[in-house]
Amino acid sequence: MGAVPAGPADEGEERALELAHRVFEHARHGRVRELCGYLDLGVPVNSTDSEGNTLLMLAAYHGHPRTVLSLLERGADPDRANGRGQTPLAGAVFKGEVEVVAALVAADADPHLGSPDALEAARFFGRQDLLELLEVPEPD
Repeated sequence: MGAVPAGPADEGEERALELAHRVFEHARHGRVRELCGYLDLGVPVNSTDSEGNTLLMLAAYHGHPRTVLSLLERGADPDRANGRGQTPLAGAVFKGEVEVVAALVAADADPHLGSPDALEAARFFGRQDLLELLEVPEPD
């Protein structure tokens, strides 16, 4: 028996998956202009892939500060964890991305969220520079 030709619904699904893949690749590779073009046309800024990674998580983890800032300007949630409970801030700390960490801290990303959280990751890797960016002052 031969393959059944793709119908209009199958083609639509295939095109949607292709578009989603392209958008996530733009975030992963820091292609800010291309990514923002899709966002400005209506792709939701807090879209997630099959592992729960947001566009912001991918841009942060792969060290693209300009992309991170553009996503935050468009309303990306800096505290949204992926399917493993990791936040963009913890991912940036794990990778040692100082500029990205600073951008996320400036956007009020919570260093106590996630598993492990950003503070735990910075301590584990002995990143005093990142701890100084992350430390939350003790309440009076």
